[in-house]
Amino acid sequence: MTDTQSREEWTRAYLENDATYDGLFFVAVKTTKIFCRPVCPARKPFPKNVEFFEHARDALTAGYRPCKRCRPLDMGVKPPEWVQPVISMVEAEPQTRWQAHHLVERGVDPARVRRYFKRQYGMTFAAYCRARRLGTAMDALRRGQMALEAGMDNGFESSSGFRAAFDRVFGVTPKRAGELRTVTMKWFDSPLGPLVGCATDTHLVLLEFADRRMLETQLKTLQSRLGCVVVQGTTAVLEETGRQLDEYFAGQRRDFELPLATPGTEFQEEAWRYLLTIPYGETRSYGQMAKELGRPDAQRAVGKANGDNRIAIIVPCHRVLRSDGTLCGYGGGLWRKKWLLELESGQRSLV
Repeated sequence: MTDTQSREEWTRAYLENDATYDGLFFVAVKTTKIFCRPVCPARKPFPKNVEFFEHARDALTAGYRPCKRCRPLDMGVKPPEWVQPVISMVEAEPQTRWQAHHLVERGVDPARVRRYFKRQYGMTFAAYCRARRLGTAMDALRRGQMALEAGMDNGFESSSGFRAAFDRVFGVTPKRAGELRTVTMKWFDSPLGPLVGCATDTHLVLLEFADRRMLETQLKTLQSRLGCVVVQGTTAVLEETGRQLDEYFAGQRRDFELPLATPGTEFQEEAWRYLLTIPYGETRSYGQMAKELGRPDAQRAVGKANGDNRIAIIVPCHRVLRSDGTLCGYGGGLWRKKWLLELESGQRSLV
């Protein structure tokens, strides 16, 4: 739910079909128990019959069904139309120091962009742009460019400002960038909301839902195990990951063909290797998994190992259920687990 000021603003937005709010909230209709995007073409309900949710998962938890006309669960397939030019602008020139006046010049409200980026990516638009600039600067340094040039080419106005920002994020000065092992982070859109992927130059090391509470912990664990820092950008591995995910969600791919690196304890790695053997469209129980791992009394340990899995969907922990076939234990939320199993069993329309 939301405060009075936001409710008034969102009421106006959905009544006027204001596309600039698409992706920022959902409209739930009490009389029909259906929730929609604010730009849904269906007849507008009376405000007294409406409640608002910032996240689709919250509407589902409250007992609402997704609208079949505007398909609110499919919001993640691509960003709403109003924000696409902003994302394209940044990705076309990630080294540019993008600011609020650039958005205003393109007819976009900076406050709405800030809210969208905070909701989707867990950071403000300014923080996202700064992270992209630091990522491209890191890449330039590792390719041998001088620190001053790398900073100035990526929108930093002084060498001291670049050095301070670089040290704050990476813990070393730009001159020592070559000593750092880096992992590159990229966001992917999906029918289940944004995913965060991380990869070295050769292997995918993390894929998680951006709103998962454990994401920050997973990133810290990853950095500790690999001895690395995380920068934003893309790599060939991440581009291929995005392509294969698109095929999976479109029902065109059953098996992923990606190089994975999943460092963990001996038991965790054993459990994750087992998950990779569960075929598309099939499930296992925690008890069955424990038994086949040679530890029939370790169901709880199996559940914890699945919860610690850092590569969602591709290492398919969503295919493990209770012995009675009911859902439990999915870090991305049970509604996502249900969605994935329905997709793989053919019970869900392809997107």
